[in-house]
Amino acid sequence: MAATTSKLLWCTIRFNKDKGTWWVKENSDPKHYEPDGLGILDPFQFPWVLDMMDPLREYGLSNEILEAAFVPFQVHSVEKDETVRLARVAEHILDSEEQLFALPNVKDGDKGSYADLLEHIMRLRVKLINDTIKLEQKLTVEDVDEQLSELRNQALIEGRDIHPFEEITDILEFVPQGHEVPGEDDDDDKPARATSAAEEISDLPEVEDDEKLDKELKWDDEEAPEEAEGEEGEGPAGGGASGGRRR
Repeated sequence: MAATTSKLLWCTIRFNKDKGTWWVKENSDPKHYEPDGLGILDPFQFPWVLDMMDPLREYGLSNEILEAAFVPFQVHSVEKDETVRLARVAEHILDSEEQLFALPNVKDGDKGSYADLLEHIMRLRVKLINDTIKLEQKLTVEDVDEQLSELRNQALIEGRDIHPFEEITDILEFVPQGHEVPGEDDDDDKPARATSAAEEISDLPEVEDDEKLDKELKWDDEEAPEEAEGEEGEGPAGGGASGGRRR
């Protein structure tokens, strides 16, 4: 199958002061990345999530799955209303030393890379729990998925969107009721949240000019953008269309 050119070149994000989280307002590929209810991990949350995943490495945590699950972005500009414009960058998010935003790769919905990551870390979390806690009956992936689904359904009832930071940490912190995993840190180590967009992005680097959005960011596929550097770019896509997404 021939590779298709990515249209996800930029996005604008807004900061929810009450929850301390960033949400996508618009992007250049709304057909595959429906902005409504789509959250993005900020440069403080993403490294913290990676640290939380460290105990899963001895159970087979895959960097390939992790890398494919996120699309990296960097700050391009900040508007007066504190809306932030991000530009996609041609870097491997796990190897980069830059402070990047990580957008879940929800292009293919429940069969996509982000959904694969959630299933992957859930399976590894189950292995870790069964290895470290003596349970009367072994925990299964289905058990965890059922309990977390109840949380998701409750959020839907309340009309509340689930941010990827919450979605991921719910899995990484899951423990059967009445038990605890020995040696795990308390939630006090979670990244401190900013109170405004300006505070959140004040120390982050900026892309130098708009031409990078229009001429240098045309890539052959979602996972390996650097392979097509130098091709002529696409203009931003307009309009919105719904797209399936795991919540």
